[in-house]
Amino acid sequence: MRLTYDPRFNVTYIHFYEKTAEVETIRVSEELNVDLAPDGTIYGIELLNANKQLHADEMGYVLLVNEATGVKAKLPIN
Repeated sequence: MRLTYDPRFNVTYIHFYEKTAEVETIRVSEELNVDLAPDGTIYGIELLNANKQLHADEMGYVLLVNEATGVKAKLPIN
């Protein structure tokens, strides 16, 4: 899995797989798109207006937590 953020457009994309097939983008809401392959595999999730959705406006970062180990990592989003 890979998480990318583009501050120019304030978009975050969660990549589950590299796109090896044609995908269909399903618009779930005004701020959420899901890329699906014909077999139902989710290739990725796109968050529009990412700072607001990830609450990075208030914190300035996204906190990733490994629930099994408790290891935490702060990723700045500005």
